[in-house]
Amino acid sequence: MHTREEKLAAFGRLLDIMDDLREKCPWDHKQTFDSLRENTIEETYELATAISRHDLNEISKELGDVLLHVVFYAKMGSETGDFDICDVCNRICDKLIFRHPHVYGDQAAKNAEDVSRLWEQVKLKEKDGNKTVLGGIPDSLPSLVKAYRIQDKVANVGFDWKQREDVWDKVHEELDELQAELSKPDGDKEAEFGDLLFAMINAARLYKIRPDNALEQTNLKFIRRFNYVEARAKEQGYALKDMNLEQMEALWQEAKVKAKG
Repeated sequence: MHTREEKLAAFGRLLDIMDDLREKCPWDHKQTFDSLRENTIEETYELATAISRHDLNEISKELGDVLLHVVFYAKMGSETGDFDICDVCNRICDKLIFRHPHVYGDQAAKNAEDVSRLWEQVKLKEKDGNKTVLGGIPDSLPSLVKAYRIQDKVANVGFDWKQREDVWDKVHEELDELQAELSKPDGDKEAEFGDLLFAMINAARLYKIRPDNALEQTNLKFIRRFNYVEARAKEQGYALKDMNLEQMEALWQEAKVKAKG
């Protein structure tokens, strides 16, 4: 691996290149915080995809893209005199020290669960921190991730099930309510479906399952199997739209055995 000096030199090289691009490249020169925002979101999702695939080479590449955006925003901040990369680094360092009193202070934390609970307490004490328990959750988080974060945060201040098995009563209750609404011509289907999803995500959290990761695994599994069905149908001279459900189901069962799970 590289030495500390090599790492600092590489970061300095990136800063120098950013300076050049901001001055000499028409596209980079015209960018603003608002214009770059969507690209940043896209790069973050590309990194998340690489992580879900455990592709270390791709993770390294996508981390570079995300880091570029951090440097880009810092460069724009320096041009207006509001902040620069030094401020960005120092603020996160100060935050990490403040949020880890079990490392840099006199607090004790025996395990990761203790640390999570301690974080929520510390965040409420920060000068510029969250004013409420749920105050730090970004509005733009995907709903599935947001639900998990909401439940995790309130659990860290003690608002949680006494026993994790109790959550299944809530899941069944929400399922019954959804089925009741579905039977009504003017039932509030969307709200009840949301309640059921929220309860299922709560169950996932209690059993230490990341629902977004679990759903993505199922998405990828379904894609593999359906691609197999489509390919096998083509081999047999069929287009899927010309096959009946029984024919497709037979190929689907074959895919479950042969299409890597």
